[in-house]
Amino acid sequence: AITVRGEGTATTSLQQGLLKAWINFNGTGTISTEDSFNRSGLTDNGTGDYTFSFTNNMANTSYCFTGGLGSTSDRAILILNNGVDLSASAFTFQTIRDQDVKIDCTVVTVQISGDLA
Repeated sequence: AITVRGEGTATTSLQQGLLKAWINFNGTGTISTEDSFNRSGLTDNGTGDYTFSFTNNMANTSYCFTGGLGSTSDRAILILNNGVDLSASAFTFQTIRDQDVKIDCTVVTVQISGDLA
């Protein structure tokens, strides 16, 4: 374990503070990954619906994810796929716009925080 001192007097665990996986990809047409870390696969399940698989699994399903999206014509948000639970090896998410319409976005970024197995 490596503990570092922050900007003030507080300390933090370096391992806990690092992202455990991330990806930046173009979700339009044939999806293409710009860059990633700890990704074994990215599956296009249909319009605005993706599964991100980890190279090294998470320790449990209590990890956190966040994302950002870019689209030339729509505002969109990233959500956990309705009805699909997180797993330690992958998670499925959707990119949607107003009224829950799934859309493909030109830039999709996802970051994962938590503990690796």
